[in-house]
Amino acid sequence: MACIGFAHRGASADAPENTLPAFALALELGASGLESDVWLTGDGVAVLDHDGVAPDGRAFAACRRAELPAHVPELADLYAELGAAFELSLDVKDPNAAPEVIRVARRASAEPRLWLCHWNWRTVAPWRALSESARLVDSTRLVHMRTPPAARAERMAALDLDALNLHWSEWSAPLAQVFRTAGRKLLAWDAQDEASLAAVLALGVDGVFSDHVARMASALARAQAAAQGS
Repeated sequence: MACIGFAHRGASADAPENTLPAFALALELGASGLESDVWLTGDGVAVLDHDGVAPDGRAFAACRRAELPAHVPELADLYAELGAAFELSLDVKDPNAAPEVIRVARRASAEPRLWLCHWNWRTVAPWRALSESARLVDSTRLVHMRTPPAARAERMAALDLDALNLHWSEWSAPLAQVFRTAGRKLLAWDAQDEASLAAVLALGVDGVFSDHVARMASALARAQAAAQGS
């Protein structure tokens, strides 16, 4: 699989983040994946937003879908509007949303292209019982990794966690090799400029996240051309 270019909150450098226009623009600009945060409303609807707080200060979990601003899309809206021919990475801010997210993705025939992320691997691991094909992601920082990399990679393999997601600056060739040897995918977030994109693409990561979709798409094209020419 070629490296996935995930548009962070859609084309958030060029359009209002986490809106259907931003997601549509990201795909037009060359993103092969979209990224957002997902929450569950009080009436059980999976919606896409960063903070999960309504204008009146209530958490989305305390609101009905109809009470949220019109620009906040449902996950089902995303698939209905844009189809399912893209990878979708969702930071599951409300773990209670996971079953509904998987149900919606399954109905859209998008389950195998769904990447579910959370900062606590203990929260992520039980989601494997909900889906055999969704990708499960341990999304963390090196400072929070109390288990040595090799042992963590082995544990991820045992739990069938697909990928480790780190800030782009925390990846190194030795660390990447540890997780690659264990058959885990490598994801890198917050790669916003040409230098950071080039650095992680040189390591052969499987996915990269950026606000700047056109810049990311260009970097991915250059990396692919270089790989084909070598």
